Amino acid sequence: MLTIGLFVAATGALSWIYLIGSDDLSESITVATARVARHDIRSSVMATGIIKAQTGAEVDVDSRASGVVKRLYVKVGSRIRRGQLLAELDAAELQARCQQATALLSKAQADLDYAELRFGRVRRLGRKEIVARDDVDAAANSYHRAAAELREMEAMLDLATIRLGYAKIRSPIAGIVASVAVQEGETIRADQPAPTFVTIIDPSKLELRAYVDETDIGRIAHGQTVSFRVDTYGATEFKGRVTAIYPKAEIKDNVVNYVVIIKIDRDNLQGIELRPEMTSSVRIHVTNRSNVIAVPNRALRKRQGGTVVFVPTDEGFKMQGVSVGIRNNNLTEITDGLQEIDSIVINPEQLTQLQ
Repeated sequence: MLTIGLFVAATGALSWIYLIGSDDLSESITVATARVARHDIRSSVMATGIIKAQTGAEVDVDSRASGVVKRLYVKVGSRIRRGQLLAELDAAELQARCQQATALLSKAQADLDYAELRFGRVRRLGRKEIVARDDVDAAANSYHRAAAELREMEAMLDLATIRLGYAKIRSPIAGIVASVAVQEGETIRADQPAPTFVTIIDPSKLELRAYVDETDIGRIAHGQTVSFRVDTYGATEFKGRVTAIYPKAEIKDNVVNYVVIIKIDRDNLQGIELRPEMTSSVRIHVTNRSNVIAVPNRALRKRQGGTVVFVPTDEGFKMQGVSVGIRNNNLTEITDGLQEIDSIVINPEQLTQLQ
């Protein structure tokens, strides 16, 4: 025997209380219903991510000259400008080479002056046929060789000056010193592999790499908005936008993930400084629908390959087929089958006890 005892108002819904059973034993069952309403639905994909430096944002500053580190002007964490002096080598040997090149240039200039004077004299005598043609040619050759040697000495002085400039090591970018690999008094040999002085990171050129599961990657597209949090600033939500999706998967422990590159919105950092290798929880907003008819996910059931809801009637309840659109963790869009004036059962699992 099934009888409707009463209905009572619940929070945002109506609850119908049923009494079922025989004359000797009855049981009450509460079936909650609610009006169909319009909602804004935002569907998203969750992923884990890591803050990384963009290409060109992390620079290893090397030494192009050999020598002893005379002065080191920065330390880890120092903020530096582009072109700022980072370190200085003992330049005594390089200065001596510049002086040597200067002296050789002066000698070459004197040789050229003499060769030019002699060539002029021999050429005049040659015109008067006082000296042989071979002597004129020899004087011309000496003059041209002296001119070439002067140009060579000028190039040697330029090279020595450039190498002297290498003794002062300057930053190619603005940023923060991430590591220092040398100390004052240490001897550096430029002919050895990677004589790195410091590593500099430009904090304005960081990006977020999100690792999206293969089941969700088909929903990700360029330009989608992103919100993310990092552990150290858990209460702060940062913003970003999808700028690239790597075509090649990364497989680890038989889990297939695809890398999604996210440009960080620096205007939303609120003065907080993000750092490379920070881990983050990422939410990629894949769909956003406003003012659509939607019902709670728990109100939907699968029947005969379709989706249905249960609608209360004067005789009890009936199944109503519906067409669905996007969904999130709480709501599903209804594209056909319900109107705002309708009511639905939001706990249909209770109806199994009435069948």
